[in-house]
Amino acid sequence: MEGVGKEKNSSPTASSGNGGGGSGATIVPESVMDAVNRTSINIEEVGIFFDDFLSLCDGDILSQMDPLQRAQSLLLIAKITTTLFTLRLRCNGVNPDEHPIKSEHERLRLYQEKVQRCIELSKAPLRPSATINAQAATRFIEHSLPDLTKEQKQSMREISRREGPTIKYLERSVHKKRKYESTEKQSVQTAAKEFLEKAARELLGDNKGRFKGPLQLDDSDAEIDELFDDCNNSSKEPILVDDSDEDGQHVD
Repeated sequence: MEGVGKEKNSSPTASSGNGGGGSGATIVPESVMDAVNRTSINIEEVGIFFDDFLSLCDGDILSQMDPLQRAQSLLLIAKITTTLFTLRLRCNGVNPDEHPIKSEHERLRLYQEKVQRCIELSKAPLRPSATINAQAATRFIEHSLPDLTKEQKQSMREISRREGPTIKYLERSVHKKRKYESTEKQSVQTAAKEFLEKAARELLGDNKGRFKGPLQLDDSDAEIDELFDDCNNSSKEPILVDDSDEDGQHVD
């Protein structure tokens, strides 16, 4: 800063004579001097606020910040330090693109993107992780505490009603869904029962389990009728069938 100030205050002109006469000519172009003056003013402004900013580098102050604010502060300190060092290199005639400081700029750019994503996520609306059904909670508490007075039960019911029609609509929807499910289950059971009864009527006769179709049995066959009667009545007693011939010998 002092070197820039001296260069600013020094007169960048030189005298040259021609034929005994002298005319002033600038050695440094005017556009360059304007750039130097602007740089000097900017450096003075940085010096005014730099001391206040360095106070934020204290560990005690950083520990009191939120994690996101702490990350922003540390990133800003690193960017300012890198920028000042790059400016010093340029003032000394060193190209920053050919200096290892270039990799530091790239690293800071990556951290800037990460911090920016965290900032965007912090501004996004929070998503509820769980919801509470006040009416269900009220019923659970009411059944868990059987010694509640009438006033307490009425108060709990009023609290559950404050949730508005949304929960009531949801409960009605759930009730209808359960009703439809039970109706469907009942209809399936009824259809299965009717199918079995119809199949039994097709295979067995309408009267005492007689066969229908190509297998016709004589009604006078009392033994077969008795056998089917026992099957229909689900009798657990064993059924004895005589398999011997007329002579009393066993037939294989």
